[in-house]
Formats: sequence, structure tokens, C-alpha cells
Amino acid sequence: MDKLTAVIAQLTSLAMSLIVLGVALGIVFGSGTPFVGGVLDNILGFVNTLGDAGLVGLLVAGYLMASMD
Repeated sequence: MDKLTAVIAQLTSLAMSLIVLGVALGIVFGSGTPFVGGVLDNILGFVNTLGDAGLVGLLVAGYLMASMD
């Protein structure tokens, strides 16, 4: 069970690193960059959706921020 937890933690860390890399490359090179442009657009859409949801969006954003630690 500990090995499975460690593998899941490593995969989650890798996914977060790839998302950050995609956002950084999207900002530097623009949204036309192959395999990267959609990452920035999807994250901005997600943030806009949370913003439109009001209090529920704020609670979800707080939960996501707390779960990243």
C-alpha cells in the first residue's frame, strides 16, 4: 500500500510539473505553441468558471489550494 501511495504521489507531482511547464511555455511562446496552447486556455476557462460560480467557486478554489500542500 505504501508503494502505491508513493507512485500516486510521484505521478501527481509529475502532472503538476507538466501543467506548470505548459502554462509557462504558453505565456512565453503564445497559445499557438503545439501541445501547449490548450493548457493555458483550459486553466483560464477553469478559473473563469470558478469565478462565475460565486461562493461555491470560492470554496472549491480554497479546497484545491489546500489539497496542493
